[in-house]
Amino acid sequence: MKLVDELYEMYRNKLTGDEEDIDMLAFAFLEEMSHEDLLALIQEMDKQELYNLMGIYLIESLKGKFAQEEYGQHRTNTYHPRNIH
Repeated sequence: MKLVDELYEMYRNKLTGDEEDIDMLAFAFLEEMSHEDLLALIQEMDKQELYNLMGIYLIESLKGKFAQEEYGQHRTNTYHPRNIH
């Protein structure tokens, strides 16, 4: 995506590239964007970029939901262990 390439070029010599730096950069960027700006970026995406975006969103959101469930209560196994011998 052109945006990612531009952000990378602007900050590759200023940040270490660790997870904290990347999070900070992403959130700072999003803070400056309006709803309309974000929709315009999405409109510019090709099909694969949109699938990647939605895939990452779904994966991370589901991880968060499952983590909340794990944190909030002790889950019981929904499967029965089998002796395969």
